Amino acid sequence: MSESVNTRRRVIVGASAAVAAIGFPALSRAQAEVIRIGHLTPRTGFLGPLGEFAVQAADMAVAEINAAGGINGRKIDLLKEDSVNPQTASTKAERMIERDKVACIIGEISSASGLTISQVAERTKTLFINTGCNSDELRGKGCKKFMFHIESQNSMYVKTCGRSLMAQGLVKGKKWFSLTADYAFGHDLLRVAKRFMSANGGDFAADKLVPTDATDFSPLLLEIRNAKPDLVISNLAGNQITNFLKQYSEFGLPFPVAGFGFDTAVAWGAGRGNFLGTWPLVWHHLIDTPDSKKFVAEFTKRYNRPPENQAWGDYNAIKLTAQAMAETKSTDSAKLVEHFEKGAKFGLMKTREGYFRKSDHQMMHEMYTVQALPVAELKNNYDIFRSSAPVPGPDESLEVIATTAEENECKMA
Repeated sequence: MSESVNTRRRVIVGASAAVAAIGFPALSRAQAEVIRIGHLTPRTGFLGPLGEFAVQAADMAVAEINAAGGINGRKIDLLKEDSVNPQTASTKAERMIERDKVACIIGEISSASGLTISQVAERTKTLFINTGCNSDELRGKGCKKFMFHIESQNSMYVKTCGRSLMAQGLVKGKKWFSLTADYAFGHDLLRVAKRFMSANGGDFAADKLVPTDATDFSPLLLEIRNAKPDLVISNLAGNQITNFLKQYSEFGLPFPVAGFGFDTAVAWGAGRGNFLGTWPLVWHHLIDTPDSKKFVAEFTKRYNRPPENQAWGDYNAIKLTAQAMAETKSTDSAKLVEHFEKGAKFGLMKTREGYFRKSDHQMMHEMYTVQALPVAELKNNYDIFRSSAPVPGPDESLEVIATTAEENECKMA
């Protein structure tokens, strides 16, 4: 993508008024300048459909903040780029920081690209909030002082879904056949899934790595048919899941399906009646809290479709960053890091507030397991599952589904 202003997508949304109305003191010229925030996420490739939701949600969050008077009277200037791949993501992150002088970077979905962005952020001491990278590695050996994660880690997804699978009798003494995306996220997720199975008395009949550009699953489906597993596990990502679900339904295989990585957009893309199985989610559009229902209504009004979990992540990342800047009266990354590490609480449209765990900067919050509805119960193309209650339960620590001290190798500098 060209470096010119015309080709760089930039949004300045909302009104500049209301400073006096909300009681802020007179601002100096420097204080009145906009706050630039960089937004990087995949806009193309197999993660592109998720990136589209991320961008729409980021735009909406900025529009709401600016319409309310901005952050301490300063509007947000959101600089948006397609992260494309790890090398390009790194280059664009550096350019945003060094040339465009962004206060922070928010976004990303690919764990491989998230790693390269975090390296730039750490070197330049710039805050980076990851909204979609799941890899435990980014919270473990790859953890960074200036990187925080609103997206849940793979262990949280596995332990959340694992509770449901154990309740269904699909773990102890069972054989799983897994399909895994062949890149950093998938490799990490498979490792975490195998750890879970080993600890809970199950085993893998087979595990197959699937290239991220694969579209034909028929050879793998034939292998699954011959293996006759107790459960088929998806460690796939993005459009891989959409294609897998479509073709699994077409093959009519009788084995139950579950997944440890999931986004509602990929299930919607599979078409009516093709979604099946048990899956974990960090958030979904059917959560019955006032803030969640308001977000869903406003997003749907703006974009003519409900938001999915990636939209939730980018929207809330921008909102909590703005909250932290307002509370600290600063855009300085070091001060924001200190604020987060002191246990600042954030409303996340759920039944409990969340906070960043100091040891690895993972957001501690509730998750959910969803179960696909039978075709006969579908009322529209979006409400395609029923949800569990929040996980962990109300009397449990939010940290019980996260990595333990023994599982996590983070050594924060």
